[in-house]
Amino acid sequence: MKLLQTNKLGNLPLKNSVAMAPMTRARAEGNGTVNESTVTYYTQRASAGLIISEGINISEQAVGSPYTPGIYTKEQIESWKKVTDSVHGKGGKIFAQLWHTGRVSHSVDKNGVLPVAPSALAIVGQQHFSSQGPKDYEVPRALETAEVKRVVQDYKQAAINAIEAGFDGVELHAATGYLPNQFLAESSNIRTDEYGGNIENRSRFILEVMEAITAAVGEGKAGIKLSPSIPYNSIIESDPIAAYSYVIKELDKLPLAYIQLMNPLFLPEEGFGQYPKDVMGTFGILTQHTVIANVGYTRETAEAELQKGIAKIISFGVPFIANPDLIKRFELNAELNQPDRSTFYGGNEKGYIDYPFLDQSVV
Repeated sequence: MKLLQTNKLGNLPLKNSVAMAPMTRARAEGNGTVNESTVTYYTQRASAGLIISEGINISEQAVGSPYTPGIYTKEQIESWKKVTDSVHGKGGKIFAQLWHTGRVSHSVDKNGVLPVAPSALAIVGQQHFSSQGPKDYEVPRALETAEVKRVVQDYKQAAINAIEAGFDGVELHAATGYLPNQFLAESSNIRTDEYGGNIENRSRFILEVMEAITAAVGEGKAGIKLSPSIPYNSIIESDPIAAYSYVIKELDKLPLAYIQLMNPLFLPEEGFGQYPKDVMGTFGILTQHTVIANVGYTRETAEAELQKGIAKIISFGVPFIANPDLIKRFELNAELNQPDRSTFYGGNEKGYIDYPFLDQSVV
């Protein structure tokens, strides 16, 4: 199977063509450090060709949800070193996903401070997972132009911190309605400065962040995650093909490790005809960089995707939650454990590091 063949990301050798997708698990300490359970969680899954970590907050301002980790204090960096050392000890490779939630947050988990965003526009029709239960979204504070440029530098510093923490590279979370996605989308960006208006201006934030990150970490050590067909968190594009085609072609000018593209999650049948359902065939063909395909794959459909030749790596999310030995199960075509969705976010070791291996002697 191509899925189980060795691969490379730039000069980084991978044991197979399977990536563990970034997934928020909300198990960090109150100060944003990760604990021994997190070390175990990632180490159990080190047989993946590449692990992409859960979203890691780049600054205090970036925090959106409770119990999520950061990489902006010395204590946080030191705690992540235990994870990367352990994963590397098992022969694994791991990238850090850099996260700024923007308006996908709530003041109850930000010491009473309002979330920031490109524009003062709230998410509608959804509620936020907070430490005090579901909350309606607040109208965020629009970032000043000078503040936007400081956030770019926050991303750069977080990338530097990630490398110090032992990560093999970093991924910009520019998908599913978080801050970079908020700058790109017309529905969340009505700015009149250099970061708003036409596609070129709305793309500026993403491209400046990626330029800063690649300058900081070097060639082949920075990736980006995009969701061209996911109108989630009140992210709506009138012409997503034009917007994402521009972004991807501009990203091709940078020495990236990969572009991770998400398939549609739940495109409504009516009113969203502008969103392509074949994300790999529409956008994956536009880049010279390695394409990682994400969302909804099984062992069989992942192999079929690789056979098409556009995506070179397939990332799996939920299957890795319940199957720390997913690679071995793919090799043997063994039955998969079923996930307990009630334990996805928050909690303790249950539903986190207690899923059984095929061989229970494996740790």
